[in-house]
Amino acid sequence: MDCNRCNEEAVMHAAYSGAHLCEDHFRESVEKRVRRRVRRDDLVPHDVTPADPQTWVIGLSGGKDSVVLTRILHDTFADDPRIELVGLTIHEGIEGYRDKSVEACVELCEDLEIRHELVSYEDEFGVRMDDVVEDDPENMAACAYCGVFRRDLLSKYAEELEADLLLTGHNLDDEAQTALMNVLEGDVEQMAKHFDASLGPLSEREEQDEFVPRAKPLRDVPEKEVALYAHIDDLPAHITECPHASEAYRGEIQQLLYDLEENHPGTRHSILSGYEELADIAAEKYAGDGGADLQECVECGSTTTREVCRKCSLLESLV
Repeated sequence: MDCNRCNEEAVMHAAYSGAHLCEDHFRESVEKRVRRRVRRDDLVPHDVTPADPQTWVIGLSGGKDSVVLTRILHDTFADDPRIELVGLTIHEGIEGYRDKSVEACVELCEDLEIRHELVSYEDEFGVRMDDVVEDDPENMAACAYCGVFRRDLLSKYAEELEADLLLTGHNLDDEAQTALMNVLEGDVEQMAKHFDASLGPLSEREEQDEFVPRAKPLRDVPEKEVALYAHIDDLPAHITECPHASEAYRGEIQQLLYDLEENHPGTRHSILSGYEELADIAAEKYAGDGGADLQECVECGSTTTREVCRKCSLLESLV
């Protein structure tokens, strides 16, 4: 099958749009969607100048999503003195898994000549995920521990690096899954928080001075297209599932969406588009209500809703 835009051989078919695209036009399509999301979410302030540039920290895991996001943002802003990119990699302490992805992060940042920072659970918390999974004092899935520790370090180092924005490589599949989970759980308040935390345009979010704003410029691109982009551009992505991954409920939602998308192409886009509108309405409803009372954790000083933050309470249980 030929590309819809030229006579070259197509390398992908997007059932949701009917498009057949060659390598060049496929890359162009992905990059266009990411740059359009950057504009729609108002990620580049109108008043930013080369004299006072923005620092954008990318949560760079070495997987296909964060690697592709880093590459596209670099190509977009390489000649723009208003934006400085920093790759932030977190080593969880998973033998035979994270070491290889860290190598991919180092290689990518060296190739693109962008700053790279590496932090680890072991250095920061004195724990490794391999040991946490073995001990499991809270009888939880590995992802429950890891998610708390990872979010803490992303937030901590985004602040230490004086970031204006923290970017993550969540793709369309990731966000459609989260959207559907929140809807099925009837969690309207969580939808509002989702909008203000990372979904809404920066200009429309309720201000949250305690945290570095987050953004997900890759969220309009399906997971398989992200993987294809990484393959075509021969990017140093480590495409292997974490050996401790075990989010059972999300896995069910993921399979449900696969089936729906197969039978009804465009389902993921429709879910996320409608969810963003609902999240916007929910955010307006909850605006100004003050939300949960925030305070400093008595153990580590991080912002939390409780006396001892979740991270510190988990670390306490691991002692």
